[in-house]
Amino acid sequence: MQSKQGLIIKLIGGQYSVFDYESHLTYVCKPRGVFRHKDVNPKVGDHVVFEAADQKHGTIVEVGPRRNDLVRPYIANVDKAILVFSVKKPELNLNLLDRFLALIEFNNIEPILIFSKMDLLDKLSHDEVVGYTNYYQNLGYITYHTSVYSMDKSILLNEIKGKVCVISGQSGVGKSSLLNAIDPNLNLKTDEISEALNRGKHTTRHVELIPLNDGWIADTPGFGLLEFHDMNEIDLAHSFKEFFEKSDKCKFNGCLHDKEPNCAIKKAVATKEIMLSRYENYISLLNEIREKNKNKY
Repeated sequence: MQSKQGLIIKLIGGQYSVFDYESHLTYVCKPRGVFRHKDVNPKVGDHVVFEAADQKHGTIVEVGPRRNDLVRPYIANVDKAILVFSVKKPELNLNLLDRFLALIEFNNIEPILIFSKMDLLDKLSHDEVVGYTNYYQNLGYITYHTSVYSMDKSILLNEIKGKVCVISGQSGVGKSSLLNAIDPNLNLKTDEISEALNRGKHTTRHVELIPLNDGWIADTPGFGLLEFHDMNEIDLAHSFKEFFEKSDKCKFNGCLHDKEPNCAIKKAVATKEIMLSRYENYISLLNEIREKNKNKY
């Protein structure tokens, strides 16, 4: 059989769709049985070597090293994460945003923040939301405001060009609608928000990389919770970028900005240099990680 190099772009029912870098054909592949014994689980985003049996089928024989490895969404080797957060229906969820950002920072992925449905806000709510989003922009995060009616397509296309990206967020925030607006040929399924639950119906059922502007983007299943499998308390503190930047002014090395005295982060919260919700979300995550690690033993 002929050995080829490719990218796993879809996984459904134990069968992998692999994009061949040379021919640009897509092969349906199964992994070698020996992978199960070696605890190797290929996933979308993996660079692989596969053996082609014919023009449509093959076997994955080698999985390349990963730069990063996410659990939810189940994908590897991501360059950018486009995080879509609606500001209305569902309401802006800063706790979930901070969870996403901590996980993305920990995995060395560049985040792009898109705040959608801005057209649904009244003037007072609009000003309040812009105050929040300006804070994240001042941290150095690339930030956009948009709605399904107004989006400069070239902006997002330029972010995607030549990169492997995921687009993530809660159900119902408009991820699939946003992609359809950029490229109507994608024709991704969308659905209305459930009025009773104030959340979207899950319309994306699996992780799949879609070719777009010489890059790849995954429309990932919507979810409301993220799990912090490999992070410890110091990892978390370092993943809140403004905390890390100010931490050299804390009295103690390895300060976790919780109960320690003379903490520069707590002082910055008191003077409103650090947004209170950011700090509260950090403490909530810190306690969650402590509880998780305590239950390990």
